[in-house]
Amino acid sequence: MTASYAIAPPAVASLAIQGQPERFPLRRVFCVGRNYAEHAREMGHDPDREPPFFFSKPADAVVPAEGTVPYPPLTSDLHHEIELLVAIGKGGADIPAAQALEHVWGYGVGVDLTRRDLQAAAKKQGRPWDGAKGFDASGPSAPLVPASKIGHPSKGRIWLSVNGQERQAGDLGDLIWPVADVIAYLSQSVRLEPGDLIFTGTPAGVGPVQPGDEIHGGVEGVAELHFRLGAKP
Repeated sequence: MTASYAIAPPAVASLAIQGQPERFPLRRVFCVGRNYAEHAREMGHDPDREPPFFFSKPADAVVPAEGTVPYPPLTSDLHHEIELLVAIGKGGADIPAAQALEHVWGYGVGVDLTRRDLQAAAKKQGRPWDGAKGFDASGPSAPLVPASKIGHPSKGRIWLSVNGQERQAGDLGDLIWPVADVIAYLSQSVRLEPGDLIFTGTPAGVGPVQPGDEIHGGVEGVAELHFRLGAKP
């Protein structure tokens, strides 16, 4: 029996795939917090004492990292965070780290835009900070690349520049919890499904961006992105 809906169902959120007409459907978006040691330290935390933790973005917050990306409302302190993305192609729960990469469909590059002032205020008040991370267009991302083409990157430069000036620079080898460990740990909490996307954390050097700024970043051997921030609303 065909289901009927009281209102038109929303469009399926998706990401482009490099060099292919098909798109990758997005189910859920998970983000790892403080997964590079130097970034954890710059945020005032000891990476040696903290297990990985996760927060989420709406799937439709992931938008193409091209042209102009809107500057969000309610903030005067928007920050950039460049990240390696992991696209899940095979579901599972309690996935062993030794088998975790079998569940990866591909990889990408995205920016976790963050309303840092809202995040700081929420933390100070002991409140959730979803609004600091999950606003419209908060995850501009490059097209995904299948693992069948590039393998499973464990090393490689990850970087971001603003108006031609390098702000962030690190290496995938500096991840506190590599991709396989992230998948294993996350799958203990929720069953991962095809279409899930994971932002794996950002290296040190996060900082503010302004309307009109040109943002360019990438992960060696995976992809690059380039976009401009729009005017304040």
